[in-house]
Amino acid sequence: MENNKKHILIVDDDDRIRDLLKDYLSENNYIVSTAENADQAKERIEFFKFDIIILDVMMPGQSGYDLTKEIKKQIKIPIILLTAKGEVENRIKGLELGADDYLGKPFEPKELLLRIKNIINKSNRIDMKSLHTVGAAKIDLNKMTVNLNNKLKKINNSEKKVLIEMLANPGTTYSREEIGKISGISQERSIDVMITRLRQKLEVNPKNPKYLQTIRGSGYVLWIE
Repeated sequence: MENNKKHILIVDDDDRIRDLLKDYLSENNYIVSTAENADQAKERIEFFKFDIIILDVMMPGQSGYDLTKEIKKQIKIPIILLTAKGEVENRIKGLELGADDYLGKPFEPKELLLRIKNIINKSNRIDMKSLHTVGAAKIDLNKMTVNLNNKLKKINNSEKKVLIEMLANPGTTYSREEIGKISGISQERSIDVMITRLRQKLEVNPKNPKYLQTIRGSGYVLWIE
């Protein structure tokens, strides 16, 4: 589904590697942007939201290590470091700075793809035991309850499935068809009714929703502050 495509930033001063990875990852259904140094990468990060960064360690100017440290101080985003150095101490250094994974050059693009999928699956995994907050609403997926202004409301299995998906991907627009597949509800009217009921449980003002919004002509989106 187009709206669920993950956006990857590849940062490497080697034109050949950048082009190869961009082509390969694009063919595997990812949106891919590139940068050839740290300055370009920071410009891209300022204007676009990325789901994961593939970052070369040895670059002219600011190194991948220093850029990792800077990025991790500002935003929470997975980073995979690429380097020709395979020594244990360099791998440990990258992980200590906050990198989520480490891949030594040369490598097979398929191995990078598997590591990307693994990290994204981990980041998308919702902790069923934790309370999740949407505005003033406190969601307990394990107990299947929503607490809004000290009023406890139950959610059903279909609503729970939709919340798990949307909480894992805030800001992603889901069509009615996609929500139908997630919830197991086939009729569009029934999907709209379910969303209305969810709003009544999540929103202070359900008729003017702040978080579970309709995107006209596209579907529904959940925003989290």
